[in-house]
Amino acid sequence: MTSLLSAMPSLILVALSYGALCTVSPVGACRKCKGWGAKIHRSRTGRLRRGRTCRRCDGHGVRLRVGRRLYNAAARLYRENRESTR
Repeated sequence: MTSLLSAMPSLILVALSYGALCTVSPVGACRKCKGWGAKIHRSRTGRLRRGRTCRRCDGHGVRLRVGRRLYNAAARLYRENRESTR
């Protein structure tokens, strides 16, 4: 029980800092293409060449962070419930 109590402040700090990160920068680089928007290949001569467009980010190179998705879902749920009670 004491180890849980001693870990709580650090867990709260991590959660608050991740929430601040999602507020300041809601998008991050795509994990699959690393923000390039496509898979990068090397030609036989060693030059970097653009490959096929990334399916995960549709070639944009960015993705919404998990925290921002949770915030968007909560805000949408709040708006729907507020409008249904009027």
